[in-house]
Formats: sequence, structure tokens, C-alpha cells
Amino acid sequence: MSLRPNRHRKLAADMPDATAGNADAADDPYLWLEEVEGDGPLAWVRQQNTVALDELQGHPDHEPLRARLQAILDSDERIPYVRKHGEFFYNFWRDAGHVRGLWRRTTLAQYQQATPQWETVLDLDALAADEGENWVWHGVTSLYPEGRRCLISLSRGGGDAAAVREFDTVSRAFVTDGFNLPEAKSDVAWIDADTIFVSTDFGPGSLTSSGYPRIVKEWRRGTPLDAARTLYEAQADDLGVGAYKDFTPGHSWQFISRQIDFYTSELFLRDGAALTKIDKPADANAYTVRDQLVIDLRSAWTVAGTTYPQGALLAADLRRFLQGERRFDVLFVPTDTTSLDGVSATRSVLLLNELDNVRNRLVELRHVDGAWQRREVATPAFGTLDVAPLDDIGSDQYFLTVNDFLHPTTLYLAEAGHDERSVIKSLPGFFDAHGLTVAQHHAVSRDGTAVPYFVVMARDTELDGSNPTVLYGYGGFEVSLKPFYSGVTGAAWLSEGGVYVLANIRGGGEFGPRWHQAALKENRQCAFDDFIAVAEDLIRRGITTPAHLGIMGGSNGGLLVGAALTQRPELFGAVVCQVPLLDMRRYSQLLAGASWMGEYGDPDDPDQWAYIGRYSPYQNVSASKQYPRVLFTTSTRDDRVHPGHARKMVARMQEQGHDVLYWENLEGGHAGAANNEQQARMWALTYTFLRHQLR
Repeated sequence: MSLRPNRHRKLAADMPDATAGNADAADDPYLWLEEVEGDGPLAWVRQQNTVALDELQGHPDHEPLRARLQAILDSDERIPYVRKHGEFFYNFWRDAGHVRGLWRRTTLAQYQQATPQWETVLDLDALAADEGENWVWHGVTSLYPEGRRCLISLSRGGGDAAAVREFDTVSRAFVTDGFNLPEAKSDVAWIDADTIFVSTDFGPGSLTSSGYPRIVKEWRRGTPLDAARTLYEAQADDLGVGAYKDFTPGHSWQFISRQIDFYTSELFLRDGAALTKIDKPADANAYTVRDQLVIDLRSAWTVAGTTYPQGALLAADLRRFLQGERRFDVLFVPTDTTSLDGVSATRSVLLLNELDNVRNRLVELRHVDGAWQRREVATPAFGTLDVAPLDDIGSDQYFLTVNDFLHPTTLYLAEAGHDERSVIKSLPGFFDAHGLTVAQHHAVSRDGTAVPYFVVMARDTELDGSNPTVLYGYGGFEVSLKPFYSGVTGAAWLSEGGVYVLANIRGGGEFGPRWHQAALKENRQCAFDDFIAVAEDLIRRGITTPAHLGIMGGSNGGLLVGAALTQRPELFGAVVCQVPLLDMRRYSQLLAGASWMGEYGDPDDPDQWAYIGRYSPYQNVSASKQYPRVLFTTSTRDDRVHPGHARKMVARMQEQGHDVLYWENLEGGHAGAANNEQQARMWALTYTFLRHQLR
């Protein structure tokens, strides 16, 4: 589906001139806004926030909307998703009374009750108050199988960097003199009760250019961190390194993973001091399931005289593979409309979650007497499917989550080998979906590619172009956008007569690696062309007109809407640009940006900057053009995508005389919000802006 290079160069020649992007960073008058917590930049942020809040909160419909969204986010009727640690099922829960959240647990029998009895294990609000910290929950990993000892990650304000502290779930207390790490972008995993793998900031030279750990060590209990034994060192320009242990009895292995960039890696089997490199393509993912080595191909692979196609899933006996045998069973082969959306393992089966034209279906694979048996699982006819095994080592049960745009999410308990399942939890209807309908259409992109998209709107919608419409997209990093149930979107937009559109543009993973790779690096313009084609198709169908069409995207999606804004401003009536990348000249030098050069290219290479610079929004925004109004949002504590991207874009557009609003949450991390209250505020501002710009 990708464009031929000569065709791409022809299209690129039609784009705005990018020569200004080759200027040195010293010529950037807004470089000072990259000082994240500097007094000057924060004063600028507060001034911008005041202007945006005064306007948006001043609308009479804002506060009722904010209160409604807060009630949805705090509702006791939300599904409390759980994860098994030892014999208990744990859930992290936030509501109005627990702003930072509770880590709590129950039994499976209790969880199946309408109102389970929960036992609080850790109260994060109380911990934050006691320690005077703005702790945000960042996750937990436990020691299998007992689940008594855990490594809990806590972030200050919601960033990716987190402190790691050992916790005892029996005493419900942090372990004195346990495994503890200061705030960093660490990776930790258990080996046994007294030993862990640790990748963290060990001091000068221990991080990659992307800001992630470069060194993985084995750390023994009771010894200082600087005495931990080095197991492997990645290169300084790699993305990072980590290690983990497969605890399956009889098939227990230790692995070290060198992540070269976002799409290439090396995997090493560790046996004492020896490391054996797993023979796989650099861009393939590999992992073990009991006695099998499973390889997920992102490009075609010829081995032992056989070529396996891009997007295929292979399996081989691990021990025979290590002895040199290269005989694979092919577990999945994509077609023009199908791709592999995920793989999960229970005690005895692999569960393949397949996508067919952006709709999920579930398949069981059971390895019996050296052969794989396939069984299609009868699942609800509608909806997106998500699978979470209760215990991939010791149980054949799994949770199946089903949802779509109009049907509230339902959580089932299922078991491998059976189609019967029981409803565990279900969301209430947070908005009235009666009278709404979902349609899937296809737009034709600039190079002739058919691009699917979903439209959610009232059945009686008049196709007269008068309908306020929000078009959402992402288009990067092989992320698939699938139908989903959102109380926030439903209450804030669909209930008010708005049309919601989800675009499945290239760069995503909806049709597997080929769909993603069609928009990599020099082909990035394809993703923008696809998005623009969907906008044009909505207008052609009479669903909306430019005055009523808004676009929204975050992170890479923020880059998407930034490029659409600067390339085709006449198509849109409003833009919401969230936690975005926008200055593609400097993105690789800001926070984790260097790790994304596999996606976008290297702006310091003149040949690559030649195509990056043609779409980089910060370099292509112009004082001579008329732009729709834009709301930029980001977070001071976003340590993944630098808030300087949004700050500088706003400053430049204001200097050029354009009408933009800017709101920066002082907490929140890359999600933009650290708790339910902040989420309600962020979405109320967003949809208040869209309502008033597009009506």
C-alpha cells in the first residue's frame, strides 16, 4: 500500500516549502519555552491558561458539562478491571473520595458479585499526604506465584519517570530496606524472592540518547545498587534494554531484550553468565509460550528455504530451535483485510485476536501431539474484543471485554475450549444511544488507497452539511483505532447532536505491518493525505461542511492534526491538538524523541530533513494563511512528548496574528491528566471549545 519513492517525491514537491526548517535551533525565538519548569516559561503558561479558562469556563454550558463528566468518571458503576497477584484479584480505583486512588483486592467469587467486598491494600491519597508527595499510580509487578512481594511504581505528577518501592501484600506495607529505586524511567522484573532484574539510571553514561536505561543488572537483596552485577549493556543510541523471567514450571527461561529502536530488537536467552542470541529478524517480536518460541513477523522472512509472509505468526519448539532446527508452524497469515490484533496465552491455548476490516474475532489454538488445532470462538456479533487471561500459567480462564460505540462495555468470564461465558460486569448507559447508528465508509486517498472510517450519528441526521462533526485520528506506531464505548464522548458530543468520526488511516496497525509501514519516514505524508481524504469524503457525503468540521488528535495524533491544519486549513472549522509533536526539527533532541526516529526519520540528516521539513507544523505555519481556531493542550509533567512543542507553536501562531487557545495542565504526564478531576476538566474544556466553534 505504500507509495513508490518517485511518486512520493512528486507529491512532496506540492507541499509547502520547508527550507526555513534548516535554520539552526539558535534562530528559534521561542527556544526558551523548552525550559519546562523555568520561571519565565511557567509564567507564560499561567498567562495562557488564564485566557483559555476565562473564555471556556465562562460559557454557561461548561460547568454543567464538567460536572456531568466528573460524575461519569467517578461513577461506582464503572467496571473495576482486575489483575491477579497470588490468590487475590487486585484493582486500582479512583473516585471522588479517592482522588489519587486505592489499590484494593478481592477474591474471584466476590468479584463475580454485583457489589464485591474489597480490601484496601494501599491508599495512595493517604500515602501522598503522609509523605508530602503528589504521587500518581504507575503500576505494579509481583513475584509469581504467591504474589506477596511486589514492586510498585509511583510517579510524581504523572510523568513516565517513577520511583520503585518494594511492597508486602500480606503486611500491606512497604518493605523496610527492600528493593527501592529513586525516580527514573526504570524497568524491573523479579527473578526470585531475593533477586531482581533492574534497568535504571545508574549514573553518567547509563542512559541512551532517548533517556531510557542502557544497562541491565542483577540486583541481590541486601546489597547496594552500585554492587548489582552487570548482565548486558546496550548501545548509547539504542532505545533501551530490559530483562524478564518466564515462570512457567518446566519451561522457565530468562531473557534480556535489547530494544534498538521502536521496531527493531535483539532477544537473548540467559543461562548463568551465557547469553544466546535468538535467531530472528531484527524487526520481529519473539517470546516463549511453554515449550514454544513464538515469532511475530513485521516483514517477510526467508529461512531454511521457506519464505514466511509479512504479518505472519510462527511457532517452533524452543529447544530444537536452539539446537539449529528451523521448522515453523504458521499460526496466522494475514490477508488484504485481516491482521493480527493481539496474542494471549492461557494454561493450554493461544488466543489470537484477529482484525477483519477493523472488526475483531477470536480464535483458539491448542498444541496437541505436535500439531496446532484451531477453533473459532463464538463471540458477540458486535464489538471490539479484548482478552486478559486470569493466569497464563495456571488457568484456562480469561476475561473477555466487549464494547463498541453504542453498546456499554461488558466484561465476561470465559474458559478456553468453551463458547459459554458469564457476564461479570457491565457499564450502565452513560448516554442515550437510542436513535444513533454506526456506519463504516471508505475514502479514496491521494494515491488511490481506500481508507476506512467509522461514523457515529443520529439515524435521522440530515445530510445537508450542517452537522457539527469531530474527526479523530492517530496514524502511527502501528496503533489500531477500533470502535469503543466512551461515556465522555457520548455525553459531551453525541448526546448534543454531534457526529463522531474515527479514521483508520495508514501509519496505524488496522491492516497489520504493511498498513503501518506505508506511512513511515519518507512516506509520512500518506497518513496526512488519508486523514484529509476522510475529511473531504465527509463533506462530499453531506455529513458536514468545513465550518462545522473539527479535528482532534493527541501525541502522534497531535502531529497529524497539526499537519492537516497547516496543509489544508480551509477544510476545518476547529482543531484540538493534544500533547502534540509539532517541532519536528528538534523532536529527536527533546525527552524521548530520539526513540521515534524509526517512525519519522532523523531531522539532523539533510536528506531526511528534506521530507520531514515539508510537513513539520512548526516550520510550516504561515502568517499569510487563514487558520481555523485551535485549542492546544498539554502537560507540564509530560516527560515523553516535550510540552515545548505545543508552547512554541502557540507562541509562533500568536506572533503571526492567529487566534489560538492554550491550556497546560501542571500535572498529568503524557495522558494530560493525573486523576478523574483533571480528566473531567480537560474534556470539558475540549468539548466546550468544539461545541462553540462548530455549531
